[in-house]
Amino acid sequence: MTAVQLFDLSGQVALVTGASSGLGARFAEVLAENGAAVVLVARRADRLAVLKTRIDKSGGRTLAVEADVRDRAAMLSALDAAERAFGTVTILVNNAGVAHSGRAVELSEEDWRRVISTNLDAVFYWAQEAARRMLAAGKGGAIVNIASVLGFNVDKGVAAYATAKAGVIQLTKALSLELAFKGIRVNAIAPGWIVTDINRDYLTSERGAAMKRQIPMGRFGEEGDLDGPLLLLASDAGRFITGATIVADGGQLVALRV
Repeated sequence: MTAVQLFDLSGQVALVTGASSGLGARFAEVLAENGAAVVLVARRADRLAVLKTRIDKSGGRTLAVEADVRDRAAMLSALDAAERAFGTVTILVNNAGVAHSGRAVELSEEDWRRVISTNLDAVFYWAQEAARRMLAAGKGGAIVNIASVLGFNVDKGVAAYATAKAGVIQLTKALSLELAFKGIRVNAIAPGWIVTDINRDYLTSERGAAMKRQIPMGRFGEEGDLDGPLLLLASDAGRFITGATIVADGGQLVALRV
């Protein structure tokens, strides 16, 4: 079997949350380029429209759905729309997330709930519903949750974010244990610092330069650095992998453990 055949996603239906920008947009493009029909889910309809046009012009098949991942009714509507357009979602990428900064003693209840509900609660609910539909359709599939190296090691000022991402890693294991026998694989990717439009200015500042020196590879990640882990976990190339969290961080986590 060739590499192209091994990673081919033809006939698969993928749904990516947080697809309007950054890693989510990249994930959607990579899945489409490798043959999957892709459902783009995010709150910013204007950005989704731009991404949809770009992928469709390249020969992909997409559906854009405006939704807040914390809204259970919107989640059900998005999955219903996906089924009407392409069939049962067989690849779910739980990418949507929000960040925060500030000391734990100053963190408001509102900010805590915003981060936990988006970065952990929504991951569970979308995975739960996607799995229910895969099971009802008699299909296997792949769920890929986006965690973070902060799920393993914490830093100052990110208590809610680190807690949520640690939860994602444990949730990935728990779901994989229950769903593997039905042919549904559940894995996670834990990126380190990846340069996107959202954080580019910060990572190119003096503070960013200091952070970069702590990464063994000597650089921050680029969006394309996660293409391989994503395709491995979404395709038949990873058909015997479940419950795993692939760390893609240039050695950052290893350095922190030394």
